[in-house]
This record gives sequence, C-alpha cells and structure tokens, in this order.
Amino acid sequence: MNRVALVNPAATTGENRLLLDQIHSAFGTTPNMFRAVANSPAALRSLWGSFGALGSGVLPAKLGEQIAVAVADRNACDYCLAAHTALGRKAGASAEEMTAAQSGESADAPTAAALRFAVKLVDERGQVSDTDVQALRAAGFQDEQIVEILAHVALNLFTNYVNIAFAVPVDFPAVKLRRA
Repeated sequence: MNRVALVNPAATTGENRLLLDQIHSAFGTTPNMFRAVANSPAALRSLWGSFGALGSGVLPAKLGEQIAVAVADRNACDYCLAAHTALGRKAGASAEEMTAAQSGESADAPTAAALRFAVKLVDERGQVSDTDVQALRAAGFQDEQIVEILAHVALNLFTNYVNIAFAVPVDFPAVKLRRA
C-alpha cells in the first residue's frame, strides 16, 4: 500500500491541476508517481520541469530511457523500471536493448560508455574519477552531453526514491529486475 496519498487530478486546483493536466496530456494518463509527488506542488513543479528540460536536451530520448532503466535496476525500483522500459520502447529501443541497459550494457559503444558512467555514479555516489570522465570523451561525448548524463541520473534517483520510499503502485507493465 502506498505511504502517501495519490492526489486525484480532478479534485485538485491551481498550479497542481495545471501540471497534472500537462502530465495527463503527455502520457494519456496521470501516472501514479506524479499523483504521489503532487502532494507537494513545489516537488511536482521541480519534477515535471526536470522532465521537460532534459526531454529537450541534447541526449536522445532513447539514451535517456536506457540510463533510467540502468539506474532503476541498480536501485531496485520496480516502478521506474516498468515506466522507463515502456518509454524506452516508445523512443525506439528494442526489448533487448532495454534489457541490456538494465545491467548497464549496450552493443553500441557510446551508449555502453554512458551506461557504465551512469551506473558508476549511482554505485559510487558521484565519486567518479578523471579517467571515468575521459572514457566518456573517448566515446565521443562532449561536456554538455556528459553533464546531461549526470542530470538524467540525478532525476532518476529522485523518482526512484519517491517510488520506493512511498511504495507507489506500479501502473505500467511490470518488468523483472535483473539485479535483485
């Protein structure tokens, strides 16, 4: 059972209502995660703003979703794993690519480098080395992309923690964790 209320979009007003309407328009539904975060209008504004900002960043949506499943699997977040696997498929990733991403792997060398870096950020709590950043550069990433990789990790840590800490019910097709 969820540990915070899931805000009913039809019963809220003001900025929360506007944001939840935008979220509904983007997804065709209002995912439970956003309904949980909507208990704090400031947190909802931050979360939705981050999704929008990174969605218009330089990293392709497919890579963003692969990073999300790598982070979700690392943190054993069933909700985010399910949601981002579905979103990754919509962004053009194959089922095999999304499964590999759960383990921080990819047949594509630049994607593999980005996923290794993302997983290291999570595992080492941000304590990466010059060599780790240089490996991204060697794979073809520029500073703007490197910073966005970190931003995707940070956003997904927030969503993982929301869903795990508040036991948000998964409302996407379930995906089996690989790490757990």
